[in-house]
Amino acid sequence: MARRLWMQRFARWHIWLGWLVAVPMLLWVASGLFMVIKPIDEVRGENVRARAASMEATGLVLPRLSGPVDAVALVSEPAGPTWIVRSGTAEPHRYSARDGRDLGTVSAAEARTIAAAAYAGPGRIEALRRFTADTSPLDLRKARPSWQAKFSDGTHVYVDAGTGEVLAFRTRFWRAYDLMWGLHIMDLQTREDPHHPILILFAALALAGSVIGTVLLFRRRRSPVRAAR
Repeated sequence: MARRLWMQRFARWHIWLGWLVAVPMLLWVASGLFMVIKPIDEVRGENVRARAASMEATGLVLPRLSGPVDAVALVSEPAGPTWIVRSGTAEPHRYSARDGRDLGTVSAAEARTIAAAAYAGPGRIEALRRFTADTSPLDLRKARPSWQAKFSDGTHVYVDAGTGEVLAFRTRFWRAYDLMWGLHIMDLQTREDPHHPILILFAALALAGSVIGTVLLFRRRRSPVRAAR
């Protein structure tokens, strides 16, 4: 009798928990299905990203630097090999690896050339826009001053306005994928933090409902009484 009473309670709890988590469960399943439709390399735009050109190492010149330096990196840019120098909290600087001169910040014409060289897809640049670090777009995910090159196929290529480095490739599908990811972790603001009370609460309720449903699978059911012939 007690076992039957508990099973009835479990059945009621299972129904109410099902109503509570129905919408989150649908969002998790639908968003999860969407995110596995395409290979992750295609989502990231690897199929439209050009391979970096190799550099000739002969005759490279280091810039004249003063003060402490955290890192020096050699990168390939359309204008030639370039040193990227980072020091503490100061803005990184770029220098020509041919003669060591300070190249300054990236102009609109340079950003267009860098974006076009980094892109290997069928589209063309339709718009170029500069963003400050404080107004960087959500799909960039970096608080850096940047140039956004919009291509006709929906791809966004972000070029660092200070160093000329390609910061990100964002395809049209990536932005849809990013929205689905935000729904999946229930964080539409930053789309990066799965650790928040709403997600934890609904996940706990869904787990409880699943456990109760599993227990109910073992409930004994009486065979229906056959009608007399």
